[in-house]
This record gives sequence, C-alpha cells and structure tokens, in this order.
Amino acid sequence: MTEKPLTKRQKEILNFISEHIDSIGYPPTRNELSKHFGFRSPNAAESHLRALEHKGVIRIEAGRSRGITLTPLSGSSLPPPGNMRTPLPLVGRVAAGSPVLAQENIEDSYRVDPALFSPRPHYLLRVEGDSMRDAGILDGDLLAVHRTPEARNGQIVVARLDDEVTVKRFKRIRHTVSLLPENVAFQPIQVDLRHQDLVIEGLGVGVIRPNLRPE
Repeated sequence: MTEKPLTKRQKEILNFISEHIDSIGYPPTRNELSKHFGFRSPNAAESHLRALEHKGVIRIEAGRSRGITLTPLSGSSLPPPGNMRTPLPLVGRVAAGSPVLAQENIEDSYRVDPALFSPRPHYLLRVEGDSMRDAGILDGDLLAVHRTPEARNGQIVVARLDDEVTVKRFKRIRHTVSLLPENVAFQPIQVDLRHQDLVIEGLGVGVIRPNLRPE
C-alpha cells in the first residue's frame, strides 16, 4: 500500500515505464528516462525511481540498467490482486499466412502467474525441435511470449519468415538479420531485409515445462 498518492510527475514516469514495456518489451534505462523527461543526469531519474519503489509501484533490481519491474500496485504490468493466475492461449503449429493467435492455431489455454515473467507474456508457444536446446528451450516446452514487433541483438525471438514461424536468437547488422540456433547441429538462418520479409512476433520471456493442466 502506498503511503501517499503519486505526484503528477511520478504518474508520468510510471506511465512512461509501462508504455515502454508494452511497446518495446523491456523497461527504459536511467539515461532514457533522463532524455525523455529532460533531467540533467541519470541520478535525477534514479531519485524518481527510488521514490516510486518506496511507494510500492515498482521494484528495482540492483546492478541491472533495465532492472525495473512494475508491481500489482502500479495497475499496469500485472493483473490486479486476486487474479494473479491468468489464462494464456497455447499456440501450437502456426498455419501458413495466419496470425499467430488465429483461432485455428490455439490448442488450449493455461493458467499462469504473469509475475513469473518480465515483461508479461501474452501467449504460450509449443516448441518443436531441438534448435534452442543449449538455451534451455527443449522440444515440447511451452515458451512464454511477449508480443512486440521489436527485438534487440541477443534476445530470443519468435520470428516469421516466409510463413514459417521459428524460435531463434536475434542478431542484426545493418540489412542482415541472423536467426541463431543454440545447438551446433543447426545452421543460422540469414535474412536480407532488402529482399525478404521478416516479422518479429514476440520475445521469449521464459519457459514452462508442459506439466500444467489446461484451463
């Protein structure tokens, strides 16, 4: 419970953090906060973040530039208390040309606590194959996916290429994207963005072994 209501500026910062997570998939850095709000230094941003943490609407993870997590009190990233286990659609094989969350692709739904993941997942994808084995993502696992069209180098993505959906590690250099496996038995997929269409369907934010009961 917050000791005092949030100030106008604190609400603006909290909204910016929430929108940043929803649109990009991860929280802003202190430098990004400073630039957006016109603070003179990241120290000013840090002071505002500490005030928000004191009021219970965020958690700060020491040693990480993006170590900011919204709490249920923020009313943004997590569902309200009493509804902490939210049903997520389980996507199996994705039909060619259809949206990932098209009805024909949904096998079931599972109740999952979104607080286990950051950023929050929007759906689960059943993994096929062993190309990401060394990243701890095994055949048959359920990959929790946060929907976003953007990805940074090194992130694990759900990507659509020529109507095929794949889970790989993302790396981009200018016009070329490499979709990298985490298994030496598989070759990277090279994509020339000048000639091929690549769609990022989301970021992998965690793995669930399939021992849950469907909703």
